[in-house]
Amino acid sequence: MTKNELKYYSSLQKKKHRKTEGKFPVEGAKLIREAIESEFICEIVFYTHLFEDKYGEFLEYLKFKGCKSELISQKELERLSDTETPQGIIGIFSEKNVSTSNANPQFLLALEDISDPGNMGTIIRNADWFGLKKIIASNNCAEIYNPKVIRSSAGSVFHIEILFSNDFYDLLAGLKKDGYIVLTADLKGESIYEFTPGGKIILTLSNEAKGPSDKLKSITDKLITIPGGGRAESLNVASASAVLISELARKI
Repeated sequence: MTKNELKYYSSLQKKKHRKTEGKFPVEGAKLIREAIESEFICEIVFYTHLFEDKYGEFLEYLKFKGCKSELISQKELERLSDTETPQGIIGIFSEKNVSTSNANPQFLLALEDISDPGNMGTIIRNADWFGLKKIIASNNCAEIYNPKVIRSSAGSVFHIEILFSNDFYDLLAGLKKDGYIVLTADLKGESIYEFTPGGKIILTLSNEAKGPSDKLKSITDKLITIPGGGRAESLNVASASAVLISELARKI
């Protein structure tokens, strides 16, 4: 690897460079495999001697898939990684163009300003687990190709369609005209256990520090909540997403 190549690939740790180049790094054999199997285009995979000694069969898998790979030093790998203890292998992938022409499923998830990468990734993972196919996100949500989002999603970012919208609220309002009911999670809502959806639904989750915006509430058909019996102030939004998605998916 040349110095210029090292500088270029390490720059992809920053959002602005990922956006400009349309590329992102994926660290770890499991996540790299998830990206490849989800038909993301792999530009190159970098690995160390230590990884080669322990997991040579994975390098054979890369060859079988036609992925270019290159041996680099541990110091070079550390430059490419955002973790304190790199896993010894990092792949560079191209972003996928999201198609908006597909029919919308009966159950959609919409995210308003979920800015924490860990929460964003976990919500995506939960949605994937319960079979959701599409997520709509406001532009203030954490970028899905952020390495922390990819890790916390456990690769689910590669399985589910995620549409970032410049017209988030207008899009939701338009979907209402198509027969969707907009449900918004809020501490003052109706119990999720007592609510029964009557058709197509959009579950909206918001930034846990701010709560749902007035603009979102203005297009919401019903506020829903998870009743609690303890002394905690609230549930983490990612934890809440698992309960809400599970309960709604069961009832649809």
